[in-house]
Amino acid sequence: MKLWQKDADSLKEVIEFTSGNDNSLDLLLAKSDVLGSLAHIAMLNKINLLKKDEYLLLRKELILIFKSIEDGKFKIDAGVEDIHSQLEIYLTSKIGEVAKKIHSGRSRNDQVLVDIKLFLRNEIRVLVDEIKKLFDLLISKSESHKSDLLPGYTHLQLAMPSSFGLWFGAYAESLSDDLIPLLGAYEFVNKNPLGSGAGYGSSFPLDRRKTTELLGFNDLNYNVVYAQMCRGKTERIVATALTNIATTLSKLAMDVCIYLNQNFGFISFPEELTTGSSIMPHKKNPDVFEIVRARCNSLLALPNEIALITTNLPSGYHRDFQILKEKLFPAFKVLSQCIQITHLMLSNIEIKKNLLEDEKYKYLFSVEEVNKLVLQNVPFRDAYKKIGQDIKSGEFHHSKNISHTHEGSIGNLCNDKIERSIKNLILRFDFKKAMVAEASLLK
Repeated sequence: MKLWQKDADSLKEVIEFTSGNDNSLDLLLAKSDVLGSLAHIAMLNKINLLKKDEYLLLRKELILIFKSIEDGKFKIDAGVEDIHSQLEIYLTSKIGEVAKKIHSGRSRNDQVLVDIKLFLRNEIRVLVDEIKKLFDLLISKSESHKSDLLPGYTHLQLAMPSSFGLWFGAYAESLSDDLIPLLGAYEFVNKNPLGSGAGYGSSFPLDRRKTTELLGFNDLNYNVVYAQMCRGKTERIVATALTNIATTLSKLAMDVCIYLNQNFGFISFPEELTTGSSIMPHKKNPDVFEIVRARCNSLLALPNEIALITTNLPSGYHRDFQILKEKLFPAFKVLSQCIQITHLMLSNIEIKKNLLEDEKYKYLFSVEEVNKLVLQNVPFRDAYKKIGQDIKSGEFHHSKNISHTHEGSIGNLCNDKIERSIKNLILRFDFKKAMVAEASLLK
């Protein structure tokens, strides 16, 4: 059954090819579709396209459907094209002819668009919650290990002293900054396309402001042609925001793989969090972080995939857009799993103490010795040259006592300011407004 079906059926092969795995993906949109429909019928009632008793009947059944979705009992039947068709079929079977009025003033185009935006809005909220948990752990680890020194590298060559406090804190601040483009994506998503119809509006006196308020959107996409042009653009903007988080996790995973290597030996994990070898009994492999690295790196291709699918499409709807769901929707689960497993691993990380006591790290302190001479009024270039000559001649002597006090250095991590930054960012998402609006629709 298709909402657009008139008299003749399309060829079975055509239906199967064009539908693809849309049914399974559409189940992810089920709750969003009900929420969008609840707002739409409330608006139809306001403009007298639905009588009050019709509206209340539809509303009651839609809320029951929402509960069945939450309970995992709702499904899309074989032969039913998508969630929109299934919803209408179910309503018609329960309450008869009045269910056929639910589509007045609405196209599948703006119905799908609002579903996607509501879905993405919720997925971003869940993702921000996961990021905050990992952020909090990183800050906690940074504070716990702020006095544990670590070799710093440039070009993978020994450079200067660092610390585990700096290392953990760096990734915490990176995640905080990753929320900035995600906030931009959320603000883009948080605009209401409902009422744009097939992309050219409607002759009905739709109250688009009403559905915007009911669904908790911050604003609406005003121009109906542009509202439809958001397909593809929405997915690409969100995907790009996800890649920043993926890049942070991938870099962290690579650091862990290096630091766990026996030639470095900076960290370790309990045996049950690593894997072994079928032939080498001594192995403790960082398979978790290798998979995190691979999965996150694969997400970096996502914005380009979406861009290529939608490149050179003219304005208006095209079936090409359907493919975007199978590209973007699974990315949230992949990224969430990577965040969660990283949290588990770092919760159990073991840090090696007194690393810089090893003689091989003595040249890490060369800059400290240069700076000491500068503080004695020796010009920097002369101090640099002297320490360089000392190293070359084997006369280099150093102290392991370091005192870095400026903002963001070993002795002044500024974690409190980084925490304040992410808290302020999360407040700007204003998730509460959307959550309250959605809960009100379901009362």
